[in-house]
Amino acid sequence: MKKKLSLVFQIAAVFIGTIVGAGLASGQEIKQFFTSYGCKSFIGIVFCCFIYIFIGNIVINLSIKYKLNSYNELITLVSPGFLGRVTDLITGFFLVSGAGIILAGSGALLHQYFGVSKWVGIGIMSLISLFTLLKNTKGLIEINSFIVPSLTAIIITIFILYIIFNKDIVTATYIKNIPFYKTNWFISCILYGGFNILCCTGVLVPLSNEIKRKNSLLIGVIVGALGLTILSVIINLLLLLNTPYIYQYEIPLLYIANRFGKPLQLLLLCVIWCEMFSTEVSDIYSVAKTLEHAVKLPYKTSVLLILLVALPISQIGFVRLITILYPAFGVVSFIFMLQCVIFYYRKKR
Repeated sequence: MKKKLSLVFQIAAVFIGTIVGAGLASGQEIKQFFTSYGCKSFIGIVFCCFIYIFIGNIVINLSIKYKLNSYNELITLVSPGFLGRVTDLITGFFLVSGAGIILAGSGALLHQYFGVSKWVGIGIMSLISLFTLLKNTKGLIEINSFIVPSLTAIIITIFILYIIFNKDIVTATYIKNIPFYKTNWFISCILYGGFNILCCTGVLVPLSNEIKRKNSLLIGVIVGALGLTILSVIINLLLLLNTPYIYQYEIPLLYIANRFGKPLQLLLLCVIWCEMFSTEVSDIYSVAKTLEHAVKLPYKTSVLLILLVALPISQIGFVRLITILYPAFGVVSFIFMLQCVIFYYRKKR
């Protein structure tokens, strides 16, 4: 029983760690995809939870039934032909680009707060990622089992402190009257849920193939989706309560944490960097597993190759990735989700 609970926790941690990344941990993703829609943003966050559980269940079932090894094989299965090849190429491009941007974000973060060259941050991130990735799936599970609880503890600490010092404004009436800047919240949450779940397939498919315990995998995804939803709701509430000031900052949560002293701000910075690291490892792992099975390139060689390709891409801005690349990838992901659902229920009949 203890071993089963430990496995569920590890799967949930990997699921959360793959999705969270620096964009969500910094508040940047939540700000763009949810907070801008006012109090209706909470409905969108809960709807995303159902997307994660529903599509995650389909991905796990298909991966085990058809003995799939990578997201590339899943895409080929549910979307054979031209559209599948396009989805595969865009997914690979997005994951490698994401790895490059995170390297840039790591360099910028250390440069901004410690005054060191950006290449120091990029070099540290590259070397630690390489060391972790060479441990294969075990390395992916180990880092997320540590980083995700740390993130949760910091976010909850900031939330409790904020409630204690600002309890007068944390009311339903106040939140309802907070101004919103966008109206199509449903489309936004579909796009957000879509690209997150497609990114997750890069990790869920090989995990399903290696673990082969359907119940543990399904429960892990459910626990992960619920945990992620709680974190997103807390971050969204903090951002809403600090509207419109958060729109002036690249790392909105840092602005909120700043009022509680430097130690907590530094801890948040460390967690954001760790989440960059977690997403970096997940993105490279996903593409490396695909190259290993699609073109028979050894896993370790694939990891090195992807890192080398990601380094030049690291010169593109972090915010630009979120504002331009994410929505575009979300459209492709939405089509992929529909294809998964259609394929799954057609085969089930």
